[in-house]
Amino acid sequence: NAAAEKIGVHGSRPLVRHLLSSGEQFQVLELVEKSKKYCSGGRVKCIIEHIFDGSRLRMHSADPQLADAGLQYCSFTLLLGGISCPRVGNPRIDPPTKPEPFSEDAKKFVEMRLLHRELEVTLHGTDKGGICGVGTVHHPRGNIGIELLKNGLARVSDWSARLMDPLDIPAFRVAENGAKRANLGVWESYAPPQLTGSSEIIGTVIEVLTGDTLTILPNGENYDSESKLRKVSLASVRSPRTGNEKIGKKDEPYAVECKERLRVLTVGKACKVQIHYERDIPMGQSTEKRQFGTIAVPKRPDVSEILLQEGLAVTQRHRDDEEKSPRYDFLLAAESAATAAKKNIHSDAVYGKGAINDLTDPKKAKSYSGSLIRAGTLKAIVEFVFNGSRFKVFVPSENCHIVFALESLKCPQPSPSASAMSRGNAKSAEPFGDIAKRHARLNVHQRNVEIICKSVTISGIITGQLFVGVGSQRKDFSLEMVGIGLAEVDPRKIEYGEAPRVLVEAQNRATANKVGIWSLVQTSAEPTTKTLVKSKEEVATIQFSEICGGNHFFFHVVGDEALSVMDESMKLFTKTNGLKGAPCDLKVGKIVAALFDDGTGKSWYRAKIIEKQIGKVKVMFVDHGNVTVVPISTHLRPLDTALDTSRIPPIAKEAVLALTRTRGLEDDEGLEAARYLQRAAWGRQLTAKIFCETEGKLVVALFDPNDSSVSINEQMISEGLALTSKQGQVGVLSAKMLNSNNLMKLAADLNVAQEAARKTRLGMWRYGDIGDDDDEE
Repeated sequence: NAAAEKIGVHGSRPLVRHLLSSGEQFQVLELVEKSKKYCSGGRVKCIIEHIFDGSRLRMHSADPQLADAGLQYCSFTLLLGGISCPRVGNPRIDPPTKPEPFSEDAKKFVEMRLLHRELEVTLHGTDKGGICGVGTVHHPRGNIGIELLKNGLARVSDWSARLMDPLDIPAFRVAENGAKRANLGVWESYAPPQLTGSSEIIGTVIEVLTGDTLTILPNGENYDSESKLRKVSLASVRSPRTGNEKIGKKDEPYAVECKERLRVLTVGKACKVQIHYERDIPMGQSTEKRQFGTIAVPKRPDVSEILLQEGLAVTQRHRDDEEKSPRYDFLLAAESAATAAKKNIHSDAVYGKGAINDLTDPKKAKSYSGSLIRAGTLKAIVEFVFNGSRFKVFVPSENCHIVFALESLKCPQPSPSASAMSRGNAKSAEPFGDIAKRHARLNVHQRNVEIICKSVTISGIITGQLFVGVGSQRKDFSLEMVGIGLAEVDPRKIEYGEAPRVLVEAQNRATANKVGIWSLVQTSAEPTTKTLVKSKEEVATIQFSEICGGNHFFFHVVGDEALSVMDESMKLFTKTNGLKGAPCDLKVGKIVAALFDDGTGKSWYRAKIIEKQIGKVKVMFVDHGNVTVVPISTHLRPLDTALDTSRIPPIAKEAVLALTRTRGLEDDEGLEAARYLQRAAWGRQLTAKIFCETEGKLVVALFDPNDSSVSINEQMISEGLALTSKQGQVGVLSAKMLNSNNLMKLAADLNVAQEAARKTRLGMWRYGDIGDDDDEE
């Protein structure tokens, strides 16, 4: 009957199938692409011919939809997407391999349900070598991969899961987790990871170390030690690695951008961390137990997902038996979106990172400091904390790094770093040094701040003010450090009147409250009584060497051979060393040699540094009293030890007119008083009655040697150019003298002269009486 009807092999054109084998006659990737183009829904009808193991099958395509593509009849190996089953052993190789546990069970499980059945298959892609296809077999009763996972006969395979639709993967994770909890199949000996610490951390992010690692201070912990910080890395995320300048290793592309984005997302914010697993991380010759978890901050349930969405990091490729983030599939989806959009790491563009000006070098800092000072308030980021008042700062608008220090403050020295100790130049820690540094790390490290640059030191450190916080939370960090007793105002700044009043007042309150460093100040139980040595009035012939104001001057004692000896010594110093400058210690108050031209030629003179400026210093020549500003590089050099003021006291004596007050040189009356003193005393030998000393200055009355009846003090008051001291000052000076009769007589004469000037409306009395307010001015 078949022959008569000419069907099958009896037909005039018998059906002949040309079976194609993958790898030899076609590539599996071609089949994947053609199936998506020609097959409805991307599904290919296949017959499962052989089961190698639970997740590796031999397939025979018999889909007429692929006829036009020439692939209707083809044979290929399929790997079930998203899972990996134990491998069956191979006894035919030498040496033979043994089957892995539960491999036979997985194979039989699949054979019973799929072998020799015609089912639809969706092809997702191929393996790395393009030899095997990766796909999903659609069984009427469900997905065979999920069933294998439920029974503990497979593990989720992350590499093949990446080829699948991300929405299909959560069902795989749920099935695997159920088998783990029930210890089924390959998970029979599974135990959840044992954590050395708590599985949840709630605290504040202190520092971002790399693009995927940060430190957290748990709530309830007092930050009194670095050991209180918890180091946590983002689970299942790998950020670009930062380099190491010391060994010449460069940053990977986008390492800086990833770290900066994580800093913006987390630093200083409250966070909640779920720890998922731990790893032993190599750290040199030792290892460190590192915790990995999911970090949530306000409005951001998982910061890892943000980094992946923006293409600044990638997901970690885990082995099938490794622990991973429970949100791993969401992270994969975020990475896939960034890859499709070609963002940052996934971009085809060549990565280019602009160079940042490094102004931590003293020469560069000093040359560039002018623009920073003129810029006013600058937004900046604190990148490193050296101590409580000195930081490394990045200024985005100027694209530069600088070393920035709080102006007018001194902070205790913290404990030296390991690198400083290894170099042998470590300084010992001072009390409250570590506390001050930790306070700065807690409040300004890696924070957005505002700085106002005011000056630069010789060593290239920019000094100024630093403000942290915004709006009503904005605060002056200098004021905070002083107020809590973790820094002190530079005593020299206070002495010269350069320290801001608000800082001095804050320090006074901290001192009174005995907080911080001021709690260490111990008052002696039995204070030693200091015997007051009273002064004896002396008379000397003097000659002015410098006039500083209407009642303030320097003088030399006539006949004092020390002046000529010092002049000869400095001439010899000049002849020996020449006129070239040399590096020297530039601390304020230091005695150095300074170059000066007195009209007869340049020569070196002893000088005291009283103020540092950019590239210059203000000095006072201690043997003459005059003050000038000189360049550092050409007009200064170290002074010989034998010529130091500790061995040879300054020749010029500083003095003020006794019981006489004049106004400053910025005032017309003060300037006129100085001119009067110059006309009366400059270039002449005078008789000086030296009563006592106050605040380092001699208190004197000056007389013309030919007329000792009226002092120059009295003459200035008679002309209305000066005022007498208040009665309280007269009492203070009298208490310092053995015999104050002449001082009291001088006070009486000055009062009479002042009353006469007031009545005749001379000098400063021309507009009427001068009240206390005018006195203060």
